[in-house]
Amino acid sequence: MNEQVTGYWLATLLQPLVLLLAAPLLVGWIKRIKSRLQNRRGPAVMQPLRDLRKLFAKQPVVAKTASPLFRAAPYVVFASTLLAVTSVPLWSIWLPSTTVADVIVLVGLLGLGRFFLALAGMDVGTAFGGMGSSREMLVSALAEPAMLMAVFTLAMSAHSTNLSSIVAFNLDAGVVLRPSYLFALLGLILVAIAETGRIPVDNPATHLELTMIHEAMILEYSGRHLALMEWAAQLKLALYGLLIANLFFPWGLAERFTPLEGLGALALVGGKLLLLGALLAVAETTLAKMRLFRAPQFLNLAFLLTLLGLLSNVILESGL
Repeated sequence: MNEQVTGYWLATLLQPLVLLLAAPLLVGWIKRIKSRLQNRRGPAVMQPLRDLRKLFAKQPVVAKTASPLFRAAPYVVFASTLLAVTSVPLWSIWLPSTTVADVIVLVGLLGLGRFFLALAGMDVGTAFGGMGSSREMLVSALAEPAMLMAVFTLAMSAHSTNLSSIVAFNLDAGVVLRPSYLFALLGLILVAIAETGRIPVDNPATHLELTMIHEAMILEYSGRHLALMEWAAQLKLALYGLLIANLFFPWGLAERFTPLEGLGALALVGGKLLLLGALLAVAETTLAKMRLFRAPQFLNLAFLLTLLGLLSNVILESGL
């Protein structure tokens, strides 16, 4: 019994370390696939880790008009995102870090990081920062309700808002075709694209002032501050990938953690994330960046899909 408890706490401590390493590799994998699809050689999968190492080695340059909030924002954004992604089951369902948090805590942590990110964008007083913060608040105001609707659809079936309980319920239920889950999955995918700043809502590889959202808010950062912001964005992408992979396709997760089962579950989850990354790269290669004024329509579609999922779940569960 003591060995099992020790294994649970060891897995809990290792989970954030694994995610810190895996998140940049996931971004590197997506860039590599996109480069191959565009007939380019492209950067290595390890390139995001090398970029982070170089940024951490540089001294940050801070504007004279910046307040202490500007300096503290990267640490708050990074810490809140890391706590949020740690609350999602990675290789085992019943871990201390995943059983104490639910979807409300998850959305709250993401909202905390977004709040400080938007404040930091406006703090220096540049036009680009204020523009990016305004656009970020527009996207988040439309994306958060859709995300909550998607997870609440699953929570109504599991009778719990705890992520571990939802994963355990779906794992015990097996392969069951639920229209509500399909609507929730499609809506959550659209929310993930918007929240992580991917095409067609935003382009993470551009610095054009007419199109950028996330990049506009961190344009004044450099050195280790920029590294923390970039690392937080990579963790956020991994977080949504884990939500899609483990909430809707939980097969392979270990119910009782052992080193062998944990490694097997980690390999399966890694395969799911690689597949999702490849699909994202294909989608970004074939789709074009939409106009900013069409982003609300994109997110309204996500909210409509998740609302249909919630209503269909209510109808099917009540037997009407």
